[in-house]
Amino acid sequence: MELTTIALYVIAVSAVTIIPGPTMLLALSNGAQGGMRLALFGIAGAALSDLLLIGAVALGLGGVLLASEKLFLVVKWGGVIYLMYLAWKLWKASAQPVGVPTSKSTPLDEKSAFKRSLFVALSNPKGLLFFSAFLPQFINTNSNVLSQYFTLAVITALIDIALMSAYAISGYFSMRYFSSQALLWLNRISACTLGGIGLALTFYRRNDLQ
Repeated sequence: MELTTIALYVIAVSAVTIIPGPTMLLALSNGAQGGMRLALFGIAGAALSDLLLIGAVALGLGGVLLASEKLFLVVKWGGVIYLMYLAWKLWKASAQPVGVPTSKSTPLDEKSAFKRSLFVALSNPKGLLFFSAFLPQFINTNSNVLSQYFTLAVITALIDIALMSAYAISGYFSMRYFSSQALLWLNRISACTLGGIGLALTFYRRNDLQ
């Protein structure tokens, strides 16, 4: 791929990704609740979702989702339910700063952080539809298409890792120096935002990106 194409893609994806979405909010929450090790596992799950989603687009699965109303509805409502579940879990999470143990609830472990970031990205049809509409603009059909999709997938994952790390670091350092009440408010603000994203997803239609 040409360097100008890559540069334009980096700018465009960064502008879209920096807006707080579910995986960014999870990185912030993971950094605040469990520290950077926990946050890194969640970030790895979200980065893997980028590779899987763009791989699916390269194989034409985005077009299948656009063409099938039933499949779209199954994925969409699965995403809504999962986002609402995560919102409820964050709302109910115990308010303890980083490094302060609590016996009131089972702390989130690395495996769970990885899986929930992966699933929240994969269960949202907007990601697959967005990549299906967005990525072809940067693909040169006269060159090796699969290698170009691979390059864009890696770039997308690296951008996500960088931005999510910034969210996680801000959550980690903020909550090291603030009270459990601040963590409670962070959890509930994140929970409300995730719930709002889930609610907005119920109004999403297949043709929104067509």
